[in-house]
Amino acid sequence: MPRQKAKVESALLSKGFQETQNDHHYFVYFTKDGKKTATKTKTSHTKKIKDLPDHLLSQMAKQCHLTKSQFLDLVDCPLSREKYEEILQQQGIIEPSATLPLDTTGNTHSSTNSIDKTVS
Repeated sequence: MPRQKAKVESALLSKGFQETQNDHHYFVYFTKDGKKTATKTKTSHTKKIKDLPDHLLSQMAKQCHLTKSQFLDLVDCPLSREKYEEILQQQGIIEPSATLPLDTTGNTHSSTNSIDKTVS
């Protein structure tokens, strides 16, 4: 199902893509840590194109390393930026984030085990 070009572009910007303009609108993905990635897609400057047809959405999905269904979820908002980064990490497109996740107590998780120093 076609999507409005303006809506797709807006969704990409809200999910971490940054726009550069040349002969096309290029959208390059930057991680939450601010690192530029090789993941990019583009739309045309042509004013007469208001809606992006299915075949262009499929191409954009491939450029973003997603299935078409996942790409539409990214555009329509069920797929969060965090989940998108997880997908890119699983595919080896980007490195895992340097930011450690917080547990429910507010402490950061570490890959090293802490040593219990209690003496019996």
